[in-house]
Amino acid sequence: MAKDKVKVRAILDAVKAAGRDSLTAPEGKLICDAYGIAVPQEGVAANAAEAQKLAAAMGFPVVMKIVSPDILHKTEAGGVLVGVKSAEEAAKGFDTIIANAKKYKADAQIIGVQVQQMLKGGQEVIIGAVTDDSFGKLVAFGLGGVLVEVLKDITFRLAPATREDALSMLDGIQAAEMLKGVRGSDPVDREALAKLIVGVSELVSDFPEISEMDLNPVFATKNSAIAADVRIVVDFAPKAPRYRPAEAEVLAGMKRIMQPRSVAVIGASAEDGKIGNSVMKNLINGGYKGTIYPIHPKAEEILGYKAYKSVKDVPGEIDTAVFAIPAKFVAGALIECGEKKIAGAVLIPSGFAETGEHALQEELVAIGRKYNIRLMGPNIYGFYYTPANLCATFCTAYDVKGSAALSSQSGGIGMAIIGFSRSAKMGVSAIVGLGNKSDIDEDDLLIFFEQDPNTKVIAQHCEDLKDGRAFAEVARRVSKKKPVIMLKAGRTAAGAKAASSHTGALAGNDKIYEDVLNQIGVIRARSLRDLLDFARGVPILPTPKGENVVIITGAGGSGVLLSDSCVDNNLTLMPMPADLDAAFRKFIPPFGAAGNPVDITGGEPPQTYKNTVLLGLSDERIHSLILGYWHTIVTPPMVFARIIVEARDEMLAKGIEKPIVVSLAGDVQVEEAAQYLYEHGIPAYAYSTEIPVAVLGAKYKWARGAGLLK
Repeated sequence: MAKDKVKVRAILDAVKAAGRDSLTAPEGKLICDAYGIAVPQEGVAANAAEAQKLAAAMGFPVVMKIVSPDILHKTEAGGVLVGVKSAEEAAKGFDTIIANAKKYKADAQIIGVQVQQMLKGGQEVIIGAVTDDSFGKLVAFGLGGVLVEVLKDITFRLAPATREDALSMLDGIQAAEMLKGVRGSDPVDREALAKLIVGVSELVSDFPEISEMDLNPVFATKNSAIAADVRIVVDFAPKAPRYRPAEAEVLAGMKRIMQPRSVAVIGASAEDGKIGNSVMKNLINGGYKGTIYPIHPKAEEILGYKAYKSVKDVPGEIDTAVFAIPAKFVAGALIECGEKKIAGAVLIPSGFAETGEHALQEELVAIGRKYNIRLMGPNIYGFYYTPANLCATFCTAYDVKGSAALSSQSGGIGMAIIGFSRSAKMGVSAIVGLGNKSDIDEDDLLIFFEQDPNTKVIAQHCEDLKDGRAFAEVARRVSKKKPVIMLKAGRTAAGAKAASSHTGALAGNDKIYEDVLNQIGVIRARSLRDLLDFARGVPILPTPKGENVVIITGAGGSGVLLSDSCVDNNLTLMPMPADLDAAFRKFIPPFGAAGNPVDITGGEPPQTYKNTVLLGLSDERIHSLILGYWHTIVTPPMVFARIIVEARDEMLAKGIEKPIVVSLAGDVQVEEAAQYLYEHGIPAYAYSTEIPVAVLGAKYKWARGAGLLK
């Protein structure tokens, strides 16, 4: 797409020189022309005679609108006339609009009246852009006119957007079917709409001072998409650049923090019940093999380790310092860490920004930047990195090693992660507290875990993203290699700051997170339980090779609920081919039901489960299996569990591997069966039809985002 940046710069410079914060409609049209954004024929009339002449030249009907930098919402001012059908009406309309504008705002600067070709037919949509505090420039798409305000059916993507992003937006609204043509109406020109979306996204990215933009309505027909109205809001105030160290520098620091050869405990204590005592005990009892340096102003030794008055007195190099001292002493100790060239400070103490002490926290950030110390926290429980047997925390020790790296902004959520992991026997590579995120945040962790061979899945709880744009750039790359799961708390938070445009008013905080996470391939967890179940189940499921899912169940009721869950999780129930239907029927009683779900009924022996599962695994057209087990004496829970593992292993020996998840309904024995299945690499859940399907859905979402599905 050809772009005339010089032309746009000249217009914006003139607006800035005039001290305005918005563009007139004619200025907006010129900017659209410069970026190939389709707009109707139009002109500006300074009097009634010029209005008649312009209208007659472009052909009736026309639309007439007030042009005034002081009147942004033209309809409210009585400054819009639609469907003007003659030269006489155009002249009269000019006078009416001018009179209405003066009545609305007597001191408004009036440039004239815009006469515009009236667009007919097609679907009205809105294309816009906003500036979000965290994610920066975003492009938006939704239904136009009144519907967008009533239904709030709008979707967002990071700008600049690709053609593929733009096309996904057309399918990303609830009313997507309307664009495909319903009840005899024509489908819209998708490529023309995508071109407009891309154009707007590139425009606002190239010119950051454009803070909001609306094309509303855009008339989309079967062979065009033209913006009938353009509204552009600008903000020329300079934005302070966000602090963002180079990735190589981040990784070097994170390696020294997460895999330290030596750890200092500032505020180490021999007294039970003190945080500094708990940290020391966890480091020692957890089996950490590096050097531990207790730091205490008076003690000679603590728990058998020689103590030092300051980190500067320690003879060797220190990689990480864990702080267990009151907030008021942290800054002084941090300066000493800087002078010692310590890479990371794990700031357990509270009493900073979370209690209103912003200046105290900002002082720590300034010290960290000066000495190149990365800060974790403050106000955290610390962190665990199990490959190094490192428990740098005052919480309970944790030593079950595995491949899931989890982080949380909240200490309480961190303890829930530890408790679930222990209860479910879920091995972890790391559990990290981020707290106030004065420095280290989610994207720093992603950079480390991306290259960590001990980590296969990354699950993060956050209340906000300090720099959503930086997170998105890193997560887009990492999620192609390893599943990234996020539980975003505060889904009902207030919207983005911008509200001068329709798009800005509709830019709800959670909707932006939803769409951006989807755009960059991050799996969104809706609840803490989802986060934990996804972290546990997604890494052990093999990657599916296609979209076809088949349900095999011993209970019709479970089959219905499992089918509902497939719809909820965007999974495709495979239409059953006649030959495969006949093959399944050979193994099930006449009163059972083939098709999909395959209902083998509850009274069948273990071999029926095994035969149908073997068939499902062996047929190349089936890509994943969901099993619904119903507890019976004929096939007890543990018998079922063993037979499924047996069937899976037989197929593995033949080189065939597919995702299998299991829902078990029955008495308490199903809990043991579910645990057995999980321990043998098959995610299984007692008393739930929703969780196993959600776990499979999460694996599919990751595989799609990573481009792994055929």
